[in-house]
Amino acid sequence: MRQFKIVNLLFIVLGLFLSSCNTITRFEEINPVTQVTIQRVDQMPNLPIPFKIIDFNQLAKDYDAKVYDVNQTGKYWPLIWKDNSRKNFDQETYGIYTAMGDARQGIENYDGIFHESLTSIGSVLGASLVGINKSEQNGEDYVGKLKNYFNSETHWNIIMNNTCPEVAQLGGGYARDWWYDVYPNVMFYAVADFYPEEQDYETILRSVANQFYLADSTLNGNYAYSFFDYSSMQPTKNWICTQQDAAAGHAFVLYSAYQKFKDPKYLKGAKSALEAILNQKENYFYEILMPFGAYVAARMNAEQGTNYDFNNLLAWTFDGNSVCRKGWGVLVDNWNGYDVSGLVGSTVHNGGFGFLMNTYDAMWPLVPMVRYDQRYAKTIGKWMLNAANASRLFYPYEIPDEHQTIPEEKEFTKGVIAYEGLIKKAHYKQYENIEAPVAIGDGMLWNEKNPKASQFSVYGSGHVGIAGSIISRTNIENILQLDLLATDFYKAEAFPTYLYYNPNPEAKEVTINVGAKEVMVYDAVQRAFISTSAIENLTFRMEKENAAVLVFVPKNAKIVIKDGKLYADDVVIDYRYNESN
Repeated sequence: MRQFKIVNLLFIVLGLFLSSCNTITRFEEINPVTQVTIQRVDQMPNLPIPFKIIDFNQLAKDYDAKVYDVNQTGKYWPLIWKDNSRKNFDQETYGIYTAMGDARQGIENYDGIFHESLTSIGSVLGASLVGINKSEQNGEDYVGKLKNYFNSETHWNIIMNNTCPEVAQLGGGYARDWWYDVYPNVMFYAVADFYPEEQDYETILRSVANQFYLADSTLNGNYAYSFFDYSSMQPTKNWICTQQDAAAGHAFVLYSAYQKFKDPKYLKGAKSALEAILNQKENYFYEILMPFGAYVAARMNAEQGTNYDFNNLLAWTFDGNSVCRKGWGVLVDNWNGYDVSGLVGSTVHNGGFGFLMNTYDAMWPLVPMVRYDQRYAKTIGKWMLNAANASRLFYPYEIPDEHQTIPEEKEFTKGVIAYEGLIKKAHYKQYENIEAPVAIGDGMLWNEKNPKASQFSVYGSGHVGIAGSIISRTNIENILQLDLLATDFYKAEAFPTYLYYNPNPEAKEVTINVGAKEVMVYDAVQRAFISTSAIENLTFRMEKENAAVLVFVPKNAKIVIKDGKLYADDVVIDYRYNESN
């Protein structure tokens, strides 16, 4: 075994100049990490306009308080109902409207059995991320109620977007559109990490992992299909695009299963699925799964010693050059003075069409990826600044009425429900004269009986907790603090770790709170401690257009290098400490 090398802090902090009050005025760069760029992000503005970062954390809490309140009154409310059909599990569950006023849903339609896990699981995840215990809320165990999405009656034995095939024709992509069948399992695994003692969850998690492992073995590297039947273990092509990035969803679930259960077959399956998408020669980004492949690759490189080159997965996520779903990627544009760069969706549909859920959900894997590979700190920091700024434009109280299709109905959102999308030119004839950006939704396309209010997206708005758990402010308006641990599920022990990006054309003095206990502060981008003694408020200097990844390390931790990683006691604080770039 390689002998541990105790690192002398005097050498690590060589060149630091520390003044009083925990303020750092400057420090020398010690083998800093060379940043890797993504061309699409390079094209985004450093300073998007008009600029405003809303309080996503509070918005997530407000959404949960209102949407999960059965006593809410008013047109289209309440948005939640009880479903006693007892599909898959002999228990009562619940549904939440996909969109406001959705004529397909509610207790009076189809016996209340049509509801989507994208909404229910997504909103439980969002609430859990901002600290709400959904397993014990007002006498209800909403976490336990999610078990009804585990389709045992169909023998698929995975989490699906609906509880039964009887309502598949109503929408929701059930058993015909692959990402709809994979992504609920990704979300369910994330929820399960918050509630390890939830009854039956371990059995479900193992079943999902086993099904995904068998599916990957059947596919044997070829994911060029529209969907996969997890009962018969047969892949199929239909009128929907082939979705090779389903492999990224398989990889995420299987690697999460490996971290939870330590069964080596899940690691084998995760590698197999990941390599299937890494070996693709063309971009098949379909909906949301592609960036999860980049996250899993970065994490495996850090934790398993692999050497996966995943830069293509990141480029494909952003570039908008998908082979099948034309233009799917990340917007880079300014519409009549409004920067919309950073939003995820179609870069070509009617000049560009960004979606709220997709933007929130891309934050989930891309932000924690930086913890495992800090080469992407600057580019992800810049994208997040743009995405966070543009995301508020989906909300009817954050965008002028003249840029909305139905501003006269915004009161029905109660300040927590956003439009589904933001488009350059409206694709409904009655709204075609509205100047871009146009806040809009597709609800009226799903069902001819849907009201105009169905353009307000309950499902997408429920994922706001992803942004709410990641994004907070510093003393500098446009320098955000991004929590790299918030959406890093099934992780090893870690100390608080945050990403900062300075978009300004000059250096800034950034003040952050490091907590009430004395810590050392390590910057994984500079590969140096920028403070050996900080408590409560710390001020550090950020050079222009630079990023920092700061780790708050206990004051008396022993700093050692082992196998190229930097440890504080037994906790990794830099996975790439001895890398050449």
